[in-house]
Order: sequence, then structure tokens, then C-alpha cells
Amino acid sequence: MMTGVNSVSSNDLSPSMEAVDLEPSSSATIFHTDQKKHGDLREMLDSSKDSLKLDAMKRIISMLAKGRDVSDLFPAVVKNVASKNIEVKKLVYVYLTRYAEEQQDLALLSISTFQRALKDPNQLIRASALRVLSSIRVSVIVPIMLLAIKESAVDMSPFVRKTAAHAIPKLYSLEPEMKEELIAVLEKLLADRTTLVIGSAVMAFQEVCPDMNELIHKNFRKLVSLLVDVEEWGQIVIVNMLTRYARTQFTDPNLGQTESADAAEDEGEFYENSDDDDDEEDTTEEAAKPLYKMDPDHRLLLRSTKPLLQSRNASVVMATAQLYWHLAPKPEVQLVAKSLVRLLRGHNEVQAIVLNSIASMTIKSQGGAKMFQPYLRQFFVRGTDPSHIKILKLEILTNLANGSNISILLREFQSYITGADPASVAATIQAIGRCAATISEVTDTCLAGLVHLLSNRDPTVVSESVLEIKKLLQTQEAEHKDIIIQMAKLLDTVEEPGAKAAIVWVVGEYCERIPLHAPDVLRKMAKAFCTQEIPVKLQIVNLAVKMYLTNPAQTKLISQYVFNLAKFDQNYDLRDRARFIRAILFPQGEPGKISKHAKKIFLAPKPPPTIESKFANRDEYQLGSLSHFINARAAGYQDLPGFPEDAPDPSVRTVEVPKPADNPWKKKDNQEKKSDKSRPGPSGQTRAKFYDSDEPGHRSAAAARTDSDSSSDSESDSSSSSSDEESSDSEPEPVKIVAAARTKPRQAAPPTKSKAKAPTKQTKPDTESDS
Repeated sequence: MMTGVNSVSSNDLSPSMEAVDLEPSSSATIFHTDQKKHGDLREMLDSSKDSLKLDAMKRIISMLAKGRDVSDLFPAVVKNVASKNIEVKKLVYVYLTRYAEEQQDLALLSISTFQRALKDPNQLIRASALRVLSSIRVSVIVPIMLLAIKESAVDMSPFVRKTAAHAIPKLYSLEPEMKEELIAVLEKLLADRTTLVIGSAVMAFQEVCPDMNELIHKNFRKLVSLLVDVEEWGQIVIVNMLTRYARTQFTDPNLGQTESADAAEDEGEFYENSDDDDDEEDTTEEAAKPLYKMDPDHRLLLRSTKPLLQSRNASVVMATAQLYWHLAPKPEVQLVAKSLVRLLRGHNEVQAIVLNSIASMTIKSQGGAKMFQPYLRQFFVRGTDPSHIKILKLEILTNLANGSNISILLREFQSYITGADPASVAATIQAIGRCAATISEVTDTCLAGLVHLLSNRDPTVVSESVLEIKKLLQTQEAEHKDIIIQMAKLLDTVEEPGAKAAIVWVVGEYCERIPLHAPDVLRKMAKAFCTQEIPVKLQIVNLAVKMYLTNPAQTKLISQYVFNLAKFDQNYDLRDRARFIRAILFPQGEPGKISKHAKKIFLAPKPPPTIESKFANRDEYQLGSLSHFINARAAGYQDLPGFPEDAPDPSVRTVEVPKPADNPWKKKDNQEKKSDKSRPGPSGQTRAKFYDSDEPGHRSAAAARTDSDSSSDSESDSSSSSSDEESSDSEPEPVKIVAAARTKPRQAAPPTKSKAKAPTKQTKPDTESDS
């Protein structure tokens, strides 16, 4: 079989197979990885033809994109870094960017070539050279890298400046002592008005000096105004940076009463009955709130980021939503609800992040739940949803439950219980229990439904129902004897340790309500004590204590038997607990002071448990962050700054517009005009000048003749001046003045005619010269 493979011609091989050097010696040479590997590519790279080099580099980049290791070709590739072919040079730089960090010694040999490439006319070559240079992680070339970054930061090409911004974090991680020089470069890049550059500049700012807000002050309004035109990746970076910046520069908009709300209330009071006592109390409470006036820059930020909610990129929408959640007044946060619901049509990974954030927003306050009420049906579970998506949707539905929609949700939950996913079924039963605890109108209905589920064939449903019933019984004042008896009968069938321990706890806690059944439960559990799990054994010991204190006549011997078994158990926690309680209940000598208060200790009333969402304690993390998603502090997470009590000076964000530089030619013209005005003509008017180069000393003959004859012809021209002005409105002003100066009419035009006839013989040469 292997000989057949070796006989295949080279023309029949695919590009991926051409890279493998086949030898007819043995079958093992197909997977040979010594120097013979990629031999044909080396020959093509050493060729003098650019077409062969280009073909070889295309195949190498193709293998690189597929994840194959082509690092052994580094010496052959680096020799072509000075190739005159631009296409070859681009691909060589792509390869060097990938392997420059691994092959630093060989890359250092081409430093001079990279420095020359920084002066290349092609912007792609300059950017690629800087990218390769910043990928060489050697401290020796730090000065060269810094010089290259400084030169590229003022390059004419925005693409090269963007690459310079990307190189700044690399240099900072290699040499943190260069921070001051890099900040100076960053200041120039942040002042750039090109949308291609500012996203990368803000990214570098976040990596090098995220706390230096003074670099953002004068660029804040520019960043906000250009935010819509920046690329999607840059929008995410800028929005996250502006969120942290705004939390340090603006006050909390939800502490006081906004001006718009105050004006609306004043307008409503005009039409409402002011004699109502309730309205007077409300207005008194609202008047107690301080009046909040939003900073114009704060309003500008919210207004400029609002269009990003319509972005096709889910990350941009999520970043904008968290900005509104942390910065906007509560009435304006409702704008993000529709955009977040739109993202639920995406992939499961996107849905998980969005649903996690919505679950946290709906538990935050009543306002967060109200904004998603119109989209309740969008969170209904689908059969194709994975398990974690179903659990998140059930969490949100439970948070949105109220008296008006609980009937719809209970019917929906009833259909979910019959599902095949055990995790989602358990989450559904927990959701029913939470609805019963939070909505008093349906508590009895939910409790009856959970009791009905105790007869279900699925052990998972029964176990979760027992746990939820246990929680609900603690919140109810009624005795519910029938429910407790029904739960006690399930001890023989329930196998899940948590559910069985919950039943034993319920029997022990309410043993006085069922005096006939509780001793029998203790007898059965004592008989099977050794075969039970540790949680069940602990609850059996508690049951024995409570039964001995409430009914010692029937249960004293059984209780002593249980303590003797627990005294020698292998689990040290159970063993120590049993010995401690046994010493209190069954003292060997005279009973001590603790034994006299045993009932107060072991039968003390317990507060009802608080049934709340698991998302209730996630407010400490920034919405949408990794720490918020996993509910734990991730590496590199920075806490979101708090709002200041007093806003800093807003004038730091005011930038003075620089005045344009003075034009030296304009100064010269002004001086010439002043000199002309200082020498008026015979009629008292200044002489008009057609050309900029005309000077008072170089006066034309026609102008001199006009000046000499102007006094004699002033009376004759006065009658025709109005008609001449009407006929020459379309002509430029200087031409009209010069034409009037060069032409000398013989006679005044009759006053009845609208237009005067121009002289034909004397003015013809002048009009030709004017044209």
C-alpha cells in the first residue's frame, strides 16, 4: 500500500501534501519531521524568481492559518525580508509577526531591514515592520522600538498610527520604566481625530495608564462625538473606558430628583386636585429630595451612545447597555430593554451572557423588572434551548412574576415539569416555590401543586418538591398536618439524601403537630440508621433530641439507642455532635445548668428562611463582565469606581479652539491698502487697485489720464452713473472700476435712455486688453 503512495506524481498532490517530503525508503518517512520536511518550500524561497517565492509564502501562510507548525522555515523566510516584491514582503512580515518572539536571535539579525522598512513609501510595509519590531521581546532593542513608535505616531497614514498604538502596550510590558515616554506618545494619539486611530489609542491608554483621567479631559467631547463612526472593536473599548471615566466625574443621577421629572410634576399639579391628602404627602416627600441637574457632558454621553443600541454587534449593544445601567437615570434605563431582547435571537453563547445580565437587572430593583414586563413571552423556554439557557430564563420569569401574570407563568411552569432535562425540571420546581413565597395570593395554590407532585414517578421531581415544601412550611402560620403526614409516608420511597433529610427535619420540627406519627418515624429511621447517608444521620439525631424533649415517655429508649449508634460512627462530625448532645440530655451525675435549659436550646423558634434569587448579590461586579458572569472575582478585574459626592470641575473638559496662524500675504495686502488710503485722488476718493502687485509708484497711463480728467467729467458722468451701474451688475467689481477708469465718454447720455452707448473707436483697444 505504501508503494502506491510513493508512486503518486507531484502534480497530483494537494498543496497540503506537497509540504510533506515523501521518500521511498519506508512507510515511516511520511511522518518524518527532520530536515527533509518542507524541503520544496526551502528551494522555492531560495529561488531567484519572485513568482516562486510568492507561491511558497502563500502556502506557508496557509499552513500557518490552519494551525500547523512552520517555525523550521524561519531562516529561509527571514532572508526574503529585503525582497523588492511588495507582495512577498507583506507575507514575510505576517510570518515574522507570528514567530519573531520564538526565534528572537534570528529576528535580531534583520533589525536594520526593519528600520529601513519604517521609511518605506508603502504604508502597509511601514506598519508591518513596526508590528514585527514590537513582537521581538528583547530588552536590547527597547530604544529602537521607542524611536520607531515615536516616528510612527506622527506618520501621515492613520493605519501606521494605529499600529503604533498597538505597539505601545507591548513595549510597556517589556519595559515598564518607559512609562513616561509612552504617555507622551499616547497624548498625541489620543488627540488624533481619525476614527481608525482613537480606538487603538484608548486601548493602549487602558493598558498603560487607566487612572490618568487628565489625558481624557480635553479629549472627552471629541471621543463622544466620534464614537458612532469608530469601528465596532474600538466602540467597545471606548464605551468601557467612558463608563469608568463618567463614574469619577459625574454625580449619581438617581440620588435626587431630575429637573424634567420635577417640571412634569409641577405641570400635572395644575390639573390635579390639590386638596387630596395623599397627593400632599407625595409632593412633600418629593420636595424633600434634592434637585438634580445633570451635567451637559453627562447628557452628551448618554445621547451619543444611544444609537449604539441598534448596532449589529452584540458586544457593542452589551457595552452600551451596561453604560446606561451604571450611569443613566432609572427612567432612561428602559431604553436598553428592547435591544437586549433582540440579542436573544443570536447564538447560545450570546444568549447566556445577555440572559445573565437581564437576570441581574430584574432582581436589582422594581424598575429593572418593569422594563422587561412587555417582553415576558420572549423568555419562555423552548424545547431546543440547552440546560443552562433554560435555567436562566426560569430565573428571569420568576423575577418578573407578579399578581397580574402569575397565572400565565404557573401554566407555563406546569408544562416544563414534564421535560426530560432533570436540571431544568428542578429549576422549574424551585421557581414555583419562589413564586409561592413572594406572591401571597398564590401561596396556597403553589403549595397544593407541590404536594401533588409528591406522587410523581420521577424521583427528581419528588425530591425537589420536598425541599420546596419544607421552605414554604416555615413561612406559613397554618399547621398543615395533612402535608406533614403525607411527607412522612414518603420516607420509604424517597432515595435522594437531601430530600430524605428534609422530611426528617420537617417531622422533627413539627413533631408536636403529629404526636401519633412522629414516634413511628423515629423508630423506622433508627432501625435503618447505619445504612443512611451523613446528612440523613444528622437529621435523625436532631429528631431523637426533639422527640425526647417533647415525648420522653415513648421515645427515651429509642433516643438513647440512636445516640449510642452515633457515638461510634466513622464520621467525626456526627460522632462529636452525638457525644456533645448526649452529655446534655443524659448526664451521668446530677443535671447541670445547661440540661435545665435544653428545651430552650433545641426547641427554640427559628426565623423563616428568605427565598431569594442567586443573582441578588451580584451588584458588586460590573454588569456584563466575566466576574459578574461567574459570580467571583476574576484575575485582572477592577472594581467600578463609585460616584463622587461633589462633581469635579467641568471646565477641565473645555478645549479652546486654536486661532489660525496669521497669513503673511494678508499683512502685506493690508499695508498696501493703508498706503493707498493715505494718498487720496483729486476727487477725494482712493484709487482702486485691480492687481495685488500694483503699487502707488507704478500707475498706468489710463489711470493717470482718468485722474486728470475726472474733475472735468464728473458733472457729465453723474447723469449716466445710475444706468451704468445697472448694466454692469454681473461684472466683478475690480473690472468695473478699471473699465470705468479707462473709458472716457465724449458726451453725456440722454436721461431718457436706460443704457448709454459706449465709444467705439477709442475704447476698443482697452476692452480687448481687459478681456
